[in-house]
Amino acid sequence: MGIFDILKSREPTDGTEERQDSVMFSTAFAGLGVDASLLVPWEARAVEIDARRLEPERGIKLLQNLWTKDRYMRDLDVHAIRDLERHFDFANIAADRDIIRQDEYGNFMVVLLSGAVAVDRLQPWGEKLRLAEIRPGEILGEMSLLDSGIRFSACSTMSECEIGVLTAEGMDDMMAASPRLAACLIALLARKLSLRLRVVSARLSEKK
Repeated sequence: MGIFDILKSREPTDGTEERQDSVMFSTAFAGLGVDASLLVPWEARAVEIDARRLEPERGIKLLQNLWTKDRYMRDLDVHAIRDLERHFDFANIAADRDIIRQDEYGNFMVVLLSGAVAVDRLQPWGEKLRLAEIRPGEILGEMSLLDSGIRFSACSTMSECEIGVLTAEGMDDMMAASPRLAACLIALLARKLSLRLRVVSARLSEKK
């Protein structure tokens, strides 16, 4: 059975509007035995860093402009990206704010729509290593969203930024409402993540 068949099986087959809820992402932390009190959801982080709501119309327009030029994400056509508006939150973040912190559990990923974000990792011996400076169109935190693991690095705004946020609940809703869109997005995220991990692994090897 392929991923499309798995996702398709979660859609209603009786023609009614009622659907089965997908819990593949929003309950994955519990499945791994992670204490719920350790989870840092987007809603809590947004309050902590004083995130301001960004109009969805502007957010999705920025997302379209960026992803239609991206090597991987351009495989999502304009109409598919427009459909993502129902599942994303959009926010404006001031400079010097920690969107993601190393070694925490989080259930959301971030798409940088404008501004710049620093990705740093504190090494076991105390050295702070700058892994990357992320520019608009790039994705942060997708690893934890996909595998429910602990955050590998910290992501801090270097300037005022506009972001799009996809939470575990948003991903579950997408899988139930638009399974083909969700499957396509997950595949594209996996490809981008693989490329990023190869780059990071190469940099870490150089530091040894």
